[in-house]
Amino acid sequence: MKNKTVLVTGSTDGIGKQTALDLARQGARVLVHGRSKARCQQTVKDIRSQSGNPAVEYVLADMSSLARVRALAAEVQRRVDQLDVLVNNAGVFFKERMLSEDGYEMTFAVNHLAHFLLTHLLLPLVQKSNGGRIVTVSSMLHTVRNLDLNDLHGEQHYSGRSAYALSKLGNILMTYELAERLAGSGITANCLHPGVIDTKLLRIGFDISGSSVESGAATSVYLASSPEVNGVSGKYFVNCQPADAAEQTHDLELQKKFWQISEELTGLSD
Repeated sequence: MKNKTVLVTGSTDGIGKQTALDLARQGARVLVHGRSKARCQQTVKDIRSQSGNPAVEYVLADMSSLARVRALAAEVQRRVDQLDVLVNNAGVFFKERMLSEDGYEMTFAVNHLAHFLLTHLLLPLVQKSNGGRIVTVSSMLHTVRNLDLNDLHGEQHYSGRSAYALSKLGNILMTYELAERLAGSGITANCLHPGVIDTKLLRIGFDISGSSVESGAATSVYLASSPEVNGVSGKYFVNCQPADAAEQTHDLELQKKFWQISEELTGLSD
């Protein structure tokens, strides 16, 4: 990963921090992302110390705000000439329904819409890379029963788990459609289930513990760096192996409709 630049969203703790650390250990220039300046500064210090790699820096943004996602993209564009890997890792879980400043259900806004917008805005930088990669952290909890595209913000029916599942379905639908649109470009787009990992999100959302963050970061790191997946695109991975996502994710009409809705909600269709 030497001479490669990587951005990992949501990387001041948990799976994201471990992913950033592992890629820094491989020699990449790593952009850590978080909401808190103090936590970002500490994370950069930790990763530099543990990896021996000084090429670690941070960018700030609250992913619940589309305006701040746009500002994040502009800051990354100002700092780097090309982006070799974008790891869409940031994720939240809310038991109670909350709205973002844009008026969208918060889990959907952060986990899906923010990454949909950021990926589009940073695509020109990724296109400057030789074999750029877009890696999105989804979840095995991505099946949405009775999907209602007119109720993506939980106005009629809401539960924390259903909102989380919807956002993770969005991650996979985006990946599959993006891979199709990027076919032949040399850029790959893949997504993954990291495992049931002992993170803050898991404890808040599901009140259970899980496996180590090292194991949780392994598939993200694999998809970001391994030569074994050169040219592999449009796949869902578990434990560093291609796996079968829910049948729902392979609905081509749903992929295109979800993409169109996401463009409209993020202002990309204007």
